Amino acid sequence: MIKDFRRPALPTQFWSWVLIALVLLAAAFLGLRASTTWLALLVAGIGALALLQTPRLGVLAIVTVALVVPFTIGTGTEVSLNAVTLLVPAMLVLGALDMVRRRQIRLVSTRASLPLALFLLAGLFSLVFGVITWDPIVPRSNNFLLVQLAQWGIFALSAGAFWLTANLIGDQTWLRRLTWTFLLIAGSVAILGALPGIGNFPSRFTTIAFIRAPLWVLLFGLAGGQLLFNRNLTNGARLFLLAVLAAVLVYAFVQQQEAASNWVGIAVTFALLIWLRFPRFRWMLVVAIVMLAALGVLFPAVYNFAGGDAEWHESGGSRLVLTQRVIDVTMRNPITGLGPAAYRRYAAMTPLRYQGANWILPEVNSHNNYVDLFSQVGIVGLVLFFWFAAEIALLGRRLHARYTRGFASGYVNGMLAVGVGALVLMVFADWLLPFVYNIGFPGFQASVLVWLFLGGLVALEHMPQPMSSEQ
Repeated sequence: MIKDFRRPALPTQFWSWVLIALVLLAAAFLGLRASTTWLALLVAGIGALALLQTPRLGVLAIVTVALVVPFTIGTGTEVSLNAVTLLVPAMLVLGALDMVRRRQIRLVSTRASLPLALFLLAGLFSLVFGVITWDPIVPRSNNFLLVQLAQWGIFALSAGAFWLTANLIGDQTWLRRLTWTFLLIAGSVAILGALPGIGNFPSRFTTIAFIRAPLWVLLFGLAGGQLLFNRNLTNGARLFLLAVLAAVLVYAFVQQQEAASNWVGIAVTFALLIWLRFPRFRWMLVVAIVMLAALGVLFPAVYNFAGGDAEWHESGGSRLVLTQRVIDVTMRNPITGLGPAAYRRYAAMTPLRYQGANWILPEVNSHNNYVDLFSQVGIVGLVLFFWFAAEIALLGRRLHARYTRGFASGYVNGMLAVGVGALVLMVFADWLLPFVYNIGFPGFQASVLVWLFLGGLVALEHMPQPMSSEQ
């Protein structure tokens, strides 16, 4: 006779008592050693357990942390990290562990992944090749390689956020939760900020993302998309979204009129939303723009609203000088670029002259994301980025034809408008792929949201289309 030597299963009540005892012991331990660090570790541990059980919550957590967790960590260099830069790679690891646990190692397929992956590889190649061919007369600090890896890390984390949403959000219920989490948090803060007498009160409990243009373009696009295309909204939701749009317009066109990135990006997003929503009136819009331009009204009006000659002399002309310096130093290797963050060192080798003033040791930022990419990853990387953008546009077009009503229609059209608005923003600064010495990781808290929601288009592509009227 064969005996069964397996240990008898312990009752569920036993494990409940064990859990209670561990919680009490942890509470006693932390009570004796109370500090912000221990509290953060406790919260992180609880959060990790919750995310292991439901990894999709991590995408919602990234949105929340990017908006309302103003937490920074020094690195010993000029680069500082924040909570969202730690959460994105943590979620990538947890997502991989979850697939291993379920024995279902499968990534969603999308045509946009190939150019994005090649873009990251091009960045690594540019880094290595740039180090090998570094001009010996250009000084390099001992920790500069860490700075370059941090710059490439911004590229990688942006792509990682895109792939996270694409792979973790498997149905419209979770995509709707993600969207409304962002709209409720960011929209409420925007409404508070637009109210008279509030002042800078919201900034006390929010991150720097709220003074970055990508957040406002994303907020306007998602809110406008739902309002214009989702007929299933309740009256309360419509009123809230109207208030959000009004608050965004007040911020961009009144409170921050001097920041052209905000109102230009929002104006482009709004124009594309109208273009998508009212196809019968497209010709009227085109005719109106052409006529205003021909009459010499459009461009002078925009120029004067942006600050006119005073703003041009203060910052516009100097930006062109900075851009020219970056392009000049990049011509050393225009094909693969100088490597991530490298142009700052090369551009500082020669004094910079502007309007009779000499900048002896210039710390140059191009203030143009396309020039940044050209300098860091060369023509090859820039072409790969445009390929990725084209694939996203084509994906959005296919989804626009598939989803014609409901939440999904609002999401697709809103993100199409946001995508175009983000590409326009890149002309004004390193908004979408921040330069580590300029907008950097603090600004990544806003740009990562755009990448996250662009991944939602890929997730939506792989969802079965509902048979009901709500899409």
